[in-house]
Amino acid sequence: MQNLKNALKTGEWKRVYLFFGEESYLKRTYKNQVKKAIIGEEDSMNYNYFEGKEASNEKEIMAIADTMPFFADRRLIIVENSGFFKSAVSDEFCDYIKAMPDTVVLLFVENEVDKRSKLYKAVTSAGSAIEMGRQPDNMLIDWMIKKLAHEGKNITRRDMDILLERTGNDMDNINNELDKLIAYTYGRDVITSEDIDAVCTDQINGRIFDMIDAISEKKQKRALELYGDLLQLKEPPLRILFMVARQFGKLVQAKEYIDKGFAKAQIADKLKVQAFVAGKYMTQAGKFTKRALEEALSECADTEEGIKTGSLSDKLGVELLIVKCSS
Repeated sequence: MQNLKNALKTGEWKRVYLFFGEESYLKRTYKNQVKKAIIGEEDSMNYNYFEGKEASNEKEIMAIADTMPFFADRRLIIVENSGFFKSAVSDEFCDYIKAMPDTVVLLFVENEVDKRSKLYKAVTSAGSAIEMGRQPDNMLIDWMIKKLAHEGKNITRRDMDILLERTGNDMDNINNELDKLIAYTYGRDVITSEDIDAVCTDQINGRIFDMIDAISEKKQKRALELYGDLLQLKEPPLRILFMVARQFGKLVQAKEYIDKGFAKAQIADKLKVQAFVAGKYMTQAGKFTKRALEEALSECADTEEGIKTGSLSDKLGVELLIVKCSS
């Protein structure tokens, strides 16, 4: 990432870059910064963009890359969501990546890549592959504070924790919620928890927490309703399963630390979360026996195996898990 930041400052570019990972906000932000730095706002003569199936023509991409830029130092080609790094590409294309002219910058933007693929190895050999995944809380908080400060807004650390609990760690979602809060608090310089309650949508983390609460209280209908809400938000069942399993895993750890007599601050340090979040884990862990939590984790693992081996559909598999744990 530092090499990319240096290139944006100095204009000293490598010939090929790959941005990959699940953090769409970061990929989009840096893609736009690269575009602006290399070709400016209005240069369409030296810019080519391919997406999805349109990106499948390797020869066309190579032909464009060989074309000299028009009254400019470089030509920019962006190839997005091509699937090149999850499927076979020609040896010719991989070899070309390593020998491209220095008058072009080729930028791949992908969700998933296979690091064992020939193309990935070619990119890392000739340029730079940068993973842009979910950011840790401390990075998110720094970014959020800077955005709010730019708008003349302040927020307490506790209310920041509440906001992150509400939004989850998806930067697009956080950015949208911050924009809503900035607009809602027009004329005031402090954002409060009451403002967060008034305008912010409760996303996946909050719903997962509520789902586990419903499971602990054997409120099966409520747990299934929350699962339905997450599906309506276009959350993939396997991601929901991952989040449920992670929550049960945190609760197992919290239960163990509680049994050892650890204080909330110690548990927060052990779990690497804010004290506010640790307190919520402690409360929820108290609603389960340790055996029940361990059995739930085992059920999560069995469900994942069933989905990945094809014996269960993903949507039905998670639904059956919720029914079993809440029965």
